[in-house]
Amino acid sequence: MRNILLTTTFLAAIGAAAPAAAQGCDITVGLVMELTGPAGAYGQAGAKSVEMAFRDFNEAGGVDGCKLVMDTRDSQSQGNVAVDQATQLVNIKKVPVIIGGIISSVSIPILTSVTAPAGVVQVSPASSSPTLTALGRDGKTNGVFFRTITSDALQGTAAAKYAVDQNMKKLAIIHVNNDFGVNMAREFAAAYEKLGGTITSTTPYNEKQASYSAEASAAMAGEPEALYLISYPVDGATIARAWISGGGAAKFLLNDGMNASEFIDAVGAQYLNDAYGTSSGTSKTASTEYFYGNYEAFSGGIKPDAPAADRSYDAGAIVALAIAKAGKGDAAAIKAAIPQVVAADGEPIYAGKDEFAKALKLIKESKPVRYEGVIGPVSFDQYGDITGPFRLWRVQEGKVTTVGEMSAADVEKIKTETSK
Repeated sequence: MRNILLTTTFLAAIGAAAPAAAQGCDITVGLVMELTGPAGAYGQAGAKSVEMAFRDFNEAGGVDGCKLVMDTRDSQSQGNVAVDQATQLVNIKKVPVIIGGIISSVSIPILTSVTAPAGVVQVSPASSSPTLTALGRDGKTNGVFFRTITSDALQGTAAAKYAVDQNMKKLAIIHVNNDFGVNMAREFAAAYEKLGGTITSTTPYNEKQASYSAEASAAMAGEPEALYLISYPVDGATIARAWISGGGAAKFLLNDGMNASEFIDAVGAQYLNDAYGTSSGTSKTASTEYFYGNYEAFSGGIKPDAPAADRSYDAGAIVALAIAKAGKGDAAAIKAAIPQVVAADGEPIYAGKDEFAKALKLIKESKPVRYEGVIGPVSFDQYGDITGPFRLWRVQEGKVTTVGEMSAADVEKIKTETSK
């Protein structure tokens, strides 16, 4: 009941921040976020981050005095629900941009069914599936898709190297049975086995089951020394508990989204002192300092290192600056403006009201700007992808601790070597 009340309160707060209809010259941006369901922790953090970015932008002056407002919809962590909500935003509300989803199994159907056919810009803060790159390469995105996270094609390789470095030479894989989980497991396995590791079994699972004892038992075949769990916090905790209670080794490799306090609390910190993980990393900037110093108070207690929080602020900031550059809520103009607000030759701009005011002045003077975000400097390739470092972390005494970093160049080198 407490969780239901908390979620209801959160949705009410988001709704209050997003009027049903924009007033006057205000420009409405659609958000489709996973506010409930297995990825609810990500979406709630992400929605608050975008709201914070828009607040900062509006207080800096907005688009010639017009404000950006959010129309936020809950995907419930389900692709079909997300498509329905995105369709309403595009066809009825006529939004020029949708920010979301958080997870790939939500972002992909929005892209293929709604935004790409309509030519509406879509920016995902945290969808990392390689399928999104493939869609762009195959000409199926209409050039409207951008994301502020690196592809799992590289993260799987980084995770493989990290596993071997932590002496995980024989492990089982349990992965969520969706585009994200399947791709991550495949990319990891390709590199891990070339690096000398042995995969004893690979077990997919379907989301939102009451029990995962069968999957945990199947994964124990072959006596693995560790478990690579590719999941989300809620289901992941249920799987980890089933693994431990069934006699599985309390040694884990985890994907980026498992860097969540709710996962640690639900499993029990005492069982996770030998748990390691990788995340799309950051290069610290003035934006990082600003966000970490202000987000928790703004969000009502969500930690700034919550999954998807940092890169969601950047997604909101980039969209806001692109709308200012376009000068109007027109999808085609915003699409063209996005690369221009992260221009390599632009004046560096950081997060926060004062920096956005500086950016707006430069934009009015037709001068180039380069937004350097909470996750670091951002630039997009022709498929809307970014490159960046990978953060290596582990759980110690119930807390996630960063223990190292792997550069994008190092990961590319490993991927090239293991692909031979």
